[in-house]
Amino acid sequence: MEDIRVLLVDDEEEFTSALAERLNLRGIRTSTSCRGEEALKMIESDPPQVVVLDMKMPGLSGKEILVRIRSAHPEIGVILLTGQSPTGLELSGSDPEFCDYLMKPVNIEELIKKIRSAVVTR
Repeated sequence: MEDIRVLLVDDEEEFTSALAERLNLRGIRTSTSCRGEEALKMIESDPPQVVVLDMKMPGLSGKEILVRIRSAHPEIGVILLTGQSPTGLELSGSDPEFCDYLMKPVNIEELIKKIRSAVVTR
């Protein structure tokens, strides 16, 4: 696989660790964060190509993080993770703020396709 850098942002630490391990085994360089503020600092110090972002988190919500990413780094692809449809989040697939979304639980092969697509479209 091509050299892709991804930041996983989700407050479920076990989920994030397991997903990162699976992506790393497939050649995708992955870092993780369980808090929105920490994720934003990581993005500032070493911007990834793609952020996989959970929408429901304590503290900063996924929507707030998305807005901040778009403001400072419009070149970063963002894939949303959600337990509900994007319409339930008042977002749509045509919204330019994010590249795509996935419903939890995540299918790893589908996620990899969406990560590759997010890199290509940016």
